[in-house]
Formats: sequence, C-alpha cells, structure tokens
Amino acid sequence: MTREREIRIAGPCRLEGRIWPGDGKSRRGVVVAHPHPLYGGDMNNPVVTTVGESFAAAGWIGLVFNFRGVGRSAGEYGGGRGEIDDLLAARDFLVELGVQEIVLAGYSFGAWVIALAAAAGRLGYEGLVLVSPPVAMLEFPADLKLDGLRRVITGADDEIAPPELTGRLAAGWNPAAPLHVIPGCDHFYGGCLERLAQLVSSG
Repeated sequence: MTREREIRIAGPCRLEGRIWPGDGKSRRGVVVAHPHPLYGGDMNNPVVTTVGESFAAAGWIGLVFNFRGVGRSAGEYGGGRGEIDDLLAARDFLVELGVQEIVLAGYSFGAWVIALAAAAGRLGYEGLVLVSPPVAMLEFPADLKLDGLRRVITGADDEIAPPELTGRLAAGWNPAAPLHVIPGCDHFYGGCLERLAQLVSSG
C-alpha cells in the first residue's frame, strides 16, 4: 500500500487532511470522520486511522481529516452543525479526484455528524459506516433514516454506544443494516483494532 500524504481541503474552513491512494486506480473512496473535538478527537485517533487504512488496503482511496479548529484546520468548534460542512468538503475533495463510489465512515462524534447531515437532507447516495455512534451521549435526530447504511459497529462493553440501545436505534435507521458487536471491546477499541479492521471494509 502506498504511503499516505498530507492534503488541504477547501471549504468554509480550510481543513487539514491525509489521504491514502489505495491501489492508484480505484474510483472508490472513504471519508473517515473523527471523534469529539472537545475531548481530544482528531484524525490521528487509532480507530480513525484503522478505518482509513483498512479501506486503503482493500484498494480504496482513504481520506481522514481534522474538523474545524482541530490541529491545523482553520475555524473553531461548530457544535456539530458546522462540522457537517467539513464532512461534505472532504467528500467533495474525493469527488473532484474522480471518485465515483463514496463511503462516509464516522467514529463516535463523527458518526453523529453523519447522522445530522443525513437528517438535514445533505447527503446523496453515499454508503455509511457508523462506528460506536454515541447514542448514550448525544441526541440523534428523531425518525432518522439512513438508506445508505452498510453496517453499525460497537463494542459489547461500550458505555457510550451500548449495544442494546445502539441496536434498537439502528433498526429504525435502516433495518437491513447489520449491527456488529465486538466482544470485550469498549468505546476506545483497545486490543480490538484488528477485529474492527476486518469489519469496516467487508462487503
């Protein structure tokens, strides 16, 4: 797999990002959104990089980025709403590269931002992967429908995305999307990254 390179993403705020070129020929790409900026979340989070690298290893173009106000990204925390613009700017970066099939993957806060974008009608036909959506911490939109949802992943010991509540909500988001619960895994995926890598890019 070719080494990743740093990029800058244009948008309402100029964003810092990193991209893996995949197999160099792919027209498939993934954008990975990181956990909560106010709690130390950034694109270097091990879960975020695992997701990006896993897709890249399967030949996809992988893109991770810092939300506004994080690292060298301009701006300041936008309460989730501003971060929708950041997510879509990263998606549009892949579109400009000629990527035709895009998956948006979000971990924790990043999954919530994807949900907000969907509820606001701002997504197209992207596939969606949600890793530990923080259903016990943040309020998800009522009657949320995620037609592009491919899978939801959480840990059996995740108190922020507890399996029972996550599964109940995910069934309403898209009943066809599988819920994967990793045994012995909490919200931070210590010791569970290999299993996560197997799940996120499968199918």
